[in-house]
Amino acid sequence: MYLWQKAALASSLVLFSVSSLAAKVTDELDIGGAVRINYGWKDYDNNAKLEFELFRADVNYQDKDGIFASAQYRWYQDMDVIHHAYMGYQFDEAQSVQVGVTQVPFGFLPYAAHSFWFSAAYYLGFEDDYDAGIHYKNEQNGWRYDLAYFANDEYGDGSRYDRYSFDVATTDQSSYEESGQLNARVEREFTTGDVTHKLGGSFQFSQLDFVANETNTDGEDVDSIAAAAHWQADWKKWQLQLQYMHYDYDVEGSNRIAISAFQYQSDIAAEADVAIVNIAKSFDVDWGPITQLSCYNDYSQVMSSGQGLDDSIQNVTGCAISAGKLYSYVDWIAGKNMYFVNGSGVGIDNGDTSWHSRLNINVGFYF
Repeated sequence: MYLWQKAALASSLVLFSVSSLAAKVTDELDIGGAVRINYGWKDYDNNAKLEFELFRADVNYQDKDGIFASAQYRWYQDMDVIHHAYMGYQFDEAQSVQVGVTQVPFGFLPYAAHSFWFSAAYYLGFEDDYDAGIHYKNEQNGWRYDLAYFANDEYGDGSRYDRYSFDVATTDQSSYEESGQLNARVEREFTTGDVTHKLGGSFQFSQLDFVANETNTDGEDVDSIAAAAHWQADWKKWQLQLQYMHYDYDVEGSNRIAISAFQYQSDIAAEADVAIVNIAKSFDVDWGPITQLSCYNDYSQVMSSGQGLDDSIQNVTGCAISAGKLYSYVDWIAGKNMYFVNGSGVGIDNGDTSWHSRLNINVGFYF
């Protein structure tokens, strides 16, 4: 069965199930999804093409008593994965709790970038990451507090590489998987003159279990920490984002650790600093169906040092285009020693740390 046939069948089943459920309840139930196509040109290969990128299904529910739920499942060309799936309770206007596969509260939320490609933090597992656990949020009087505990990654299996968000991977050389993680985040929103600020900090402590295999039979469980400070300033239609973070996986005898997503695993520096500088401006336009543009430059740099390590840089210049239910990205990505721009990982040196670039155009229909 072709991928588009699988997606169509899945969509039909979701819609049928939702129609049956909607007939039985009177609470709010929203069903949606997206279909996206993608064109990519790369300066490091000769394989430019237009192709199907994604079909996804979204389900969101909330009743008058404060119970809510949300789930999203994605079908890509070569894999299908869970994005998130949680249920929760809204105690009052300020406080809520979520249980399930939910977003890790760390750094800028929901993303530390404006582009389709996120920032370098995403490829390290510190942006738009979803794990299995419980997340408490309190948001009032300009303050937001997040406290969360995650028992493991979204699948509870470090050897599964087909996943959406990046997690520690179990490999022959780096035999670990996520097993227990605590996150705390605080953010203050305030206004000075015409500028609205968001200033915050995040802390993460996690444990990694050693998983014995034929190649690596002797090892110990390890800990890791990460911390970040972020600031966002919005003035008229301009937005500036700054974030600085440090992380450290305390792996014994190595300055690398494996990470995986989208069916692949690669190495990242076990310890590094990450700087993010983003600037964007939105424009209201009247160009036929196009009503808004958001143009940006997202810069991020991973700074690592040591034998076999080197800095990684990613810079994305582009625009997001809104036209009714169509939402598109046109991005020029330049990367030095950067995963997904012909780099073998992030923050590592496998012998080729040169600059590469790619043009990416993504058109999505969201319903």
